[in-house]
Amino acid sequence: MKSSSVNKTASAAPRLSDGERPEFQEFGTVVRLPIGLSQRVCEESVSALNQVLADTITLRDLCKKHHWQVSGPTFFELHNLYDKHYAEQAALVDQLAERIQILGGVSVAMAADVQKLTQIERPPEGREAVAVQISRLLNGHETLLRTCRKAASKAQDSGDDGTNDLLVSDVIRTNEFQVWFLSQHLVPTQLAETSSGDAARLREV
Repeated sequence: MKSSSVNKTASAAPRLSDGERPEFQEFGTVVRLPIGLSQRVCEESVSALNQVLADTITLRDLCKKHHWQVSGPTFFELHNLYDKHYAEQAALVDQLAERIQILGGVSVAMAADVQKLTQIERPPEGREAVAVQISRLLNGHETLLRTCRKAASKAQDSGDDGTNDLLVSDVIRTNEFQVWFLSQHLVPTQLAETSSGDAARLREV
């Protein structure tokens, strides 16, 4: 008979937690990692980044809400634009959360916790007109950008180059670009403008 080499003390069954075990790092705390920054600087950056993260998550989800609920003659263009902006905000969410963890902090993650922290106004559950959707997004972008600029400036003064670079090169520039694209949909111009003379000539053709 073939002898078994299986370790009798091991088990193939997954070790499921009962959910009663305490957290090993509480939200709002920062552990020291050897990245060349003081504890104070890391704590300040983590706090600022969690605010930016909460606002970015809210803005990301607002883009997806509008993507689903948009209507009207510009449906196709805005449906796609909202989804593009959603994907870009989702990428920023990941970068921000990872930066917080790199600094030794704990990133905000769940919707209920984000809702308590975000500065961006909660939208109604129902559908809104396109102009309202865009204006709501623009207000959210401006709130986020103001917070980012303050956080980036403080990070630069503190020598936290990684946080400053993330905020300036990624978060601020992405949001500024999205503001540009969104705001142009509110410019009160017709799809094609012609003078009265041009219109007359067109009728003669």
